[in-house]
Parts: sequence; structure tokens; C-alpha cells
Amino acid sequence: MLKKIFLPTILLVLAYGFWVSPNVKLIAAGVAIFLFGMLSLEEGFRAFTGGGLEKMLRRTTSSTTKSVLFGIVSTTLMQSSSLVSVIAISFLSAGLITLAAGIGIIFGANLGTTTGAWLIAGFGLKVDIAAYAMPLLAFGVILIFQSSKPLKGLGYILAGLGFLFLGIHYMKGGFETFKETINLAEYAVSGYPGLLLYTAIGIFATVVMQSSHATLVLTITALAAGQITYENALALAIGANIGTTITAILGAMSANEGGKRLAAAHLVFNVVTGLIAIVFIYQLVGLVEGISGMAGIAADDYTLKLAVFHSVFNLIGIVVMLPLLNTMVVALEKYIPEKTPEVDQPKYLSGSSAEFPGTAVEAVRMETLRVYEAALRIITDALGMKSTHVLSKVDLQQAASAQNQVHMFDIDAMYQRHIKGIYSAIVAFISDTTFSRREEQSAELQWLREASTRLVEAVKDTGLLQENLVRYVGSDNLRMREVYNRIRVQIAVIIRDLEEMRTTGGGVMDVLSLDALKLLVDEDQAHINRTMAELIGKRSITPAMGSSLINDSVYAHDIAMNLIQAAQTLFVAKEHDLTQAAHDVVLDKSDLTQIGIQAGTETVPVDNPVEKTR
Repeated sequence: MLKKIFLPTILLVLAYGFWVSPNVKLIAAGVAIFLFGMLSLEEGFRAFTGGGLEKMLRRTTSSTTKSVLFGIVSTTLMQSSSLVSVIAISFLSAGLITLAAGIGIIFGANLGTTTGAWLIAGFGLKVDIAAYAMPLLAFGVILIFQSSKPLKGLGYILAGLGFLFLGIHYMKGGFETFKETINLAEYAVSGYPGLLLYTAIGIFATVVMQSSHATLVLTITALAAGQITYENALALAIGANIGTTITAILGAMSANEGGKRLAAAHLVFNVVTGLIAIVFIYQLVGLVEGISGMAGIAADDYTLKLAVFHSVFNLIGIVVMLPLLNTMVVALEKYIPEKTPEVDQPKYLSGSSAEFPGTAVEAVRMETLRVYEAALRIITDALGMKSTHVLSKVDLQQAASAQNQVHMFDIDAMYQRHIKGIYSAIVAFISDTTFSRREEQSAELQWLREASTRLVEAVKDTGLLQENLVRYVGSDNLRMREVYNRIRVQIAVIIRDLEEMRTTGGGVMDVLSLDALKLLVDEDQAHINRTMAELIGKRSITPAMGSSLINDSVYAHDIAMNLIQAAQTLFVAKEHDLTQAAHDVVLDKSDLTQIGIQAGTETVPVDNPVEKTR
């Protein structure tokens, strides 16, 4: 109900203000131009988030101190704590950074955003800022129409700065002419009642405009024109700081539990910082006076003093909250726990992880890794092998020979529970990702989707192999038992070798080692084929047994090869050079078949991966 009346109310208030005074139009237009400049600036910086920013973020968040510094520097450069917050939520949702690192970035972003107040108070109000706006807009618009992505991004940044300067100019002019007709300072409220009232106004203004920068610019320009008192301006700055958390909260609505925890941490930090500023307002004012005196700021330069205040109380917030960071992480993980559904669902694929190309690729990689690990578990169990044996130095041939039988394992149920939901989400996510057709990251997405499809095929082939495996491992025919035990060991050895390479390489594998494994698989199949021909020639097995063995040796070969190829995509550190056709990430008929979608008159067999013609 509130949502429905909120926008009409704002529009009616604006319309009434336009009717009452033309100066309101000037100020409102200034705010609108400023906000449009913020959007352009964010769009420009987004153009540079296809790899460089992601790599920098991963390198600079290995410690809390580095995370805070990254938040300060990135927000200072981009002049948008909202964009930095969205980036942090996106990275956390994709599993690229820890919750502690994300909170550190948020802490730093709050301090970094105070540089905007310094620029506006120290530069924007003291020069003819509109003179700088026009050239920036001219150059920016020309660059926006270029086909080059970096040039286009630079164009948005220049145009954004131009609109910011122009917006400040109009707001400043509006308040200057406003005082000729009405003096808003007459409505000032002093003491704690005024502090609380104007803090609430600051929160409301920031929530409406979705920008603490816009609220601060309004506050600074109104203060410079004498339309509000210094005391009330401080309260507005506190309110703007608290209100800016709404952007992180909205950004986390489409995120996973990690993103929601980070948004909650942002809210806690800003509310606690705001409460400290309110409770100790007069002590902080005294501190600001002392700092201003030492910095040579004039006694009546209240706009610069406001910038000092904004930086001081955010810095105090960091000093107070930083020692409590680990406690905050534990509390957030407790009160916003991971959901544990009966059927595994994607953990990293979300609206926020699709915000940037780098995080989208990493989110898909993390989900594909989950499919890989689930596939290895399912295949190991279906072979009747103990995972502790497969992942140790136990003689697998001896362990297999010691077993008199292999029990049927419900591969279909395990597939439905641990793989299908994630795999379906991977295919849908890649198809829905808006940049998948125009960014270089589409190649990586294509390879990852192919890797997950190979893993599904490996599980399906294991289901086809399992029936004869169970029959012949427990058979009285000693030769068939030996051959099927060899097939079991062949696949188990591949799983063991892959996991050893992954563990010893720190999650990175050598492509030559994987090629050696492929040769080993081919040699094993050749050995089984020779054995089979020998058994048939000596009449040691029936033709029906030979037919089953031919099919099952092919399944075993395909299982091993699919696992190796998937591992090569996931763990070999190299760039994939794909043709343009490979970049076209679209759902084809095979994809529809995999995720259970009706394609024409054909129904998909993914719901039962073991149903395949033998």
C-alpha cells in the first residue's frame, strides 16, 4: 500500500513546489541533473568491470586492512559508495571474497564517499563550475557514440562529471535566488529535537533520491546560501549516511545469503556510526573546530567544516567497529544462516552475481565446481568403491577383487538431489545473462556450460554401466568379474588422479598431465578390447556377454574422458580461444533436453539420467 502512494505523493509535492516558486524548479532540476550525472558515472565505471576491477579486488582483499583501503580508494575514484557496495555484494554472492573482506570494503566506502563533500565544499562552490561542465559534456557525448568499450566508458564518465557539475551549479543558483523570497533558516530547529528532525529528513531525502551524494550536495549548497543552519546541516549529513544503506539493501534483495549479510553489516555500521554522531554531537563539533583551526579553515567556512565533520564521524565509526568485525561476521552467519534444502540449489547464481561479467563467470565456475564434486561422489558410490579408498593410496585393484558383489545405487535420485537443480540453473543463467552475446567472458561461460554438460553425461553413462556392473561383479564367471573390476578400477584411478592433481596444484592442473590421463584411458580401453576379443575367441564368455562388454567399455571410456575434459575447463589456468560461433551462448535443442523442457514433441530425459538406449 505504501509503495503505491509513495511515488504519487512525491510527484504531487514537487508539482506544488513548482507552482509555489520558480526557484524550486531550479533546485529540483539541479538535483535531477546531478542524479543523472551519478547514473552516467556509474555506467562509465561499469564499462571497466570486465576483468581489471575484479582482479584488483581479489588481490586487495586478502586482509581487513587491504579491504578497507580498497573501499576508500575505489569510492574516492568512482565517487559512488552505492556502486562499490553493489560490486562488493556481487563478489560476495559469487564467492570471490569473504564476508569479512566485504564488510571491510563497506567500512572503507563510507569514508571514501566523504571526499565528495570535500570536493563540493572546497571546489564546487568557489568557482564557476558550469564552465567546466560544458566541455566535459561535449567530449563525453562524442565518446559515448564510439564503438570501443573503453572509449564509451570514458565518455560516460566525462558526461557524468559534466552533469554533476551542472547539477551543483543549478542547485547553488536556486538556493541563492531562494533567499530573496524566503529564508528557510527561519525554520531551523536547535538542540536535540532539531538534530533528530533533520537526521530523519536526511534519511528520507537519501532514500528518495537513492544517493547520499545528492543529499550532501543539497545540504552544502543550502548551507552556503544560508538557507539552513550549520547545526541542522550536520544532522542532514548524519541522515544521509544512514539513508545510503537503502541502496545496499535493495542490491541484496536478489543476492544470496552472503549478499544479505553484507547489506545487514552495512546497515549496522551506518546506524551505529550515526548514533555515535548524534550522542556525541557537541563533542564532535568541538573536535571539528580544533581540526579546522589547525587546517587553516576560516571560522565562518561552514561548508568545509561540514566536510570535516562528515569525514571525522565516519572515521570514528571505522575505529569503533573494526575491532568488532569478526564478532559481526559470526553474528551475521548465525542470524542469516545458509539454507539447506532437500534438493541442492545454486548458491552463487543470483541477480547480483550477474551485475558484472567477471563475477558472472566466477559464479558459474563455482556452481560447475559443485556439479563436478557431486558427480565424482555419485560415480564413486555407483562403482561400489569407498571414497576413502579412491582418495587414498589403497591398492584399488586389490580392494575391487576383495568385493563379492556391488549393490545397486539409486543414481537417478542422487542426480535429482545434487545435480539437476544446479545444472538447470547454470544453463538458464548463461542464457539470461545480458552481456553473454557481446563480452569476451561469453567464451568462458560457453566452456563452463560444456563442462557441466560433460559431467551430467558422465553420471548418465555411469547409470547405464551400473546394471551390468552389479550383475557381473557378483557373477560366477570369473573372467567377466575380472574385466568389470578392471573397468571399475579404471574409472576410480582417473578420479583419484584428478583429485591428486587438484589438491597438489592448489586448484590448478597441468594440461600435459591431463593429456597423459587421456592416453591412459585410451590404453585401458584398448586392453579391455583385446581381453574381450580373447574371451570371445576362447568361448569363455557368451556373445551376449561380449555385446554388453563392448557397450560398457565405451561407457567407461566416455565417463573417464568427460571427467578429464570437465577438469581441464575448471582447473587448467589458461584463456580459451573460441570462434565467434562458440561465443553465441544460446539454448539449443540438447540444452532443452538436459533441463527437462518440452522441445516440440520430444520430452527431456534429464529427469531420469539413466534412461538411455543401450
